[in-house]
Amino acid sequence: MRVDLFDFDLPTDRIALRPASPRDSARLLIVRGSTLEDRIVTDLPLMLRGGDVLVFNDTRVIPAQLEGRRGEARIGATLHKREGPRSWRAFVRNAKRLRPGERVDFGSGVTALAEERGTDGSILLSFDGEEPVELLLERAGRMPLPPYIAGKREADESDADDYQTMFAREKGAVAAPTAALHFTPPLMEAVAEAGLGHETLTLHVGAGTFLPVKVEDTEDHVMHSEWGRIEPRAAERLNAARAAGGRVIAVGTTSLRLLESATGEDGMIRPFEGDTDIFITPGYRFRAVDGLLTNFHLPKSTLFMLVSALMGVETMQAAYAHAIEQGYRFYSYGDASLLLPG
Repeated sequence: MRVDLFDFDLPTDRIALRPASPRDSARLLIVRGSTLEDRIVTDLPLMLRGGDVLVFNDTRVIPAQLEGRRGEARIGATLHKREGPRSWRAFVRNAKRLRPGERVDFGSGVTALAEERGTDGSILLSFDGEEPVELLLERAGRMPLPPYIAGKREADESDADDYQTMFAREKGAVAAPTAALHFTPPLMEAVAEAGLGHETLTLHVGAGTFLPVKVEDTEDHVMHSEWGRIEPRAAERLNAARAAGGRVIAVGTTSLRLLESATGEDGMIRPFEGDTDIFITPGYRFRAVDGLLTNFHLPKSTLFMLVSALMGVETMQAAYAHAIEQGYRFYSYGDASLLLPG
C-alpha cells in the first residue's frame, strides 16, 4: 500500500511533552466500529464487559541513552537491542566519527568497543569490564525519551517515574509500552471489580519503533525486530478466556504485536520466546486480539498503519481528525483510544 495513505496533518502542539496527572485522568476516545465517543481513561472498565482480558507488557525501560567521546569527537548512542551479555546494538549520533575497533568513553568508568556496523546503520557496542551492563547504564545512562520529546526538552528526574508503567518488571526496553502508562492501582481495582481479567507478557521495545518509514510503499519497509516472551500459563489462560466468550484486549501495540506473533492460523495463542519483526498493515487477518487500547500515533508511522489494519484506514483517519479537532494529546505522554472492531 502507498505510505501516503497513512498521512495526516498533525499540529506540533498536539504532541504531549508531559503525561496527564493523575495518569488515569487522560482522555479516552472510544472507536467502536465506526462510531466515536469521548471519555476519560477511568471510564475504561465501563467500556468493556465481564470476562474480557487486558494484556499488558511488563517490560522495564533501562537508561539506554549515552553520551561519550572518541578522542575529540562527541558520540551519542541509543541502545536498541541486546545481542549478548555485554553487547548491544545502538543507533549512534556522529557515527561517521566512530569506526569498528575504536572505543567510546561514556564517563563514570563506562567504556565500550565499537564492533561491526549493521545494515540498518546501527553499531554493535561491546561494553568493557565485568560489571553487569545494567549497572553500567545506571551510572552513565539517561532515560531515552522519544525524539519528538527529547528534541523539545531535556529528560529530567520526573521522567524516571513518568516513563515507566506500573507493570514494569523485566529490564530491557529502550522505549516504554506507553498505553499502559495510563494505568494506576485504583484503575486496576476498578478493572477487577468490573469482572475483567489481566495478563502480562514481555516485549523489550527497541528504539527502532521511532524510525520513520522512508519508502513509498509499505511492502518495501523493513521492520525492526524485538525480543519477546509469553509464558505457557499466560497463553493457556488467554485461550481459556476466549473459549468462555471473553475478548482479548491488547494494551498497547507492543502487546498486540507479540500476541499476533504467537498465534497460529487456528487462533490458539501459544507460548513464545524469541524475536519478532511482525509488520501489520491493512489486509492483515487478526488471530489473537479482539480490541486494542493504544495512544495516538504519528503520521505515516508503522503504528498508525497497525491501527488502520485493525479498524480500517477511513475509520482511523476520521477518528484522528476528530481527536485533533477536539484537542487530544498525541503519542507517548498523550491521551488514549480504545479500538473495538465492529
